[in-house]
Amino acid sequence: MKKKTIRYLIFVFVIAWIIQAVVAVLSGKGNAAAGRALLSVSMFVPMLSVLLSGNSLKEMGWKPQIRKNIRQYIIAWFAPAALTAIGAALYFLVFPGHFDLGGQALAASAGEEALEQLAAQGITYPMYIMIAIIEALTFAPFVNMLFALGEEVGWRGYLYPQLKAEFGRNKGRVLGGIIWGVWHWPLIWLIGYEYGTDYIGFPVVGMLLFLIITVAWGTLHDWLYEKSGSIWVPALLHGALNAAAGIPLMVCVTDIGSARLLGPAPVGILAAVPFILIAGAVMRRQKDRD
Repeated sequence: MKKKTIRYLIFVFVIAWIIQAVVAVLSGKGNAAAGRALLSVSMFVPMLSVLLSGNSLKEMGWKPQIRKNIRQYIIAWFAPAALTAIGAALYFLVFPGHFDLGGQALAASAGEEALEQLAAQGITYPMYIMIAIIEALTFAPFVNMLFALGEEVGWRGYLYPQLKAEFGRNKGRVLGGIIWGVWHWPLIWLIGYEYGTDYIGFPVVGMLLFLIITVAWGTLHDWLYEKSGSIWVPALLHGALNAAAGIPLMVCVTDIGSARLLGPAPVGILAAVPFILIAGAVMRRQKDRD
């Protein structure tokens, strides 16, 4: 592995893990809002690490090339919501008792006052969910894209090409996905990122499960990046995924324990099945081209 790539990995992990430790401290002191804001900033650490390691940002496809890539942009925009919905449906078919339109999730995160405020405005909880879905299908992916770009430049723009050049396309993607997942490990351990803390084998099981998810997601991001030649396409996919991923949790009861490892958000192995199947199909199709 090139020295610049090793330097990149050192910078991207050290800086991000320090930030994640600070986020954990803030969350422990009840300042979750500041923690979330800091996490948004940390998404630019991969881009920053490219520069700090002496690499260039030039050859990453900064031109959107919308006409050429209209199909790729449509996939990036809408596929995450569709696949998340399919995965959530699979989860709720297995656990129908976990489906909830009474607002348990909102009450748990924002208090009963939030539900009262919605009612005062004449907004039912199903209407609130519908608004969230409309946002996830319209402007939210583009807002999120601006933050996701910081990660995509570092992962798909810089690291994945380096790994694929050395290990082959699919092995490089698997290794890249593992690195991407490990990058999040302190959050999983310290604040129960994605899976909470109330599950069997905490936090190790969550850490290992998340690697499967990031390998699948990373493969899809990289596939679209290869197809388009524009870094904006995987950034939009990343933004759309972040916009859609939380919606299944909004219609789920809150006390599901180890079931969070299965779903209903697409980080659960059952809800992630649509993403995993498509990523596997991409890898099989491109296997002979490595």
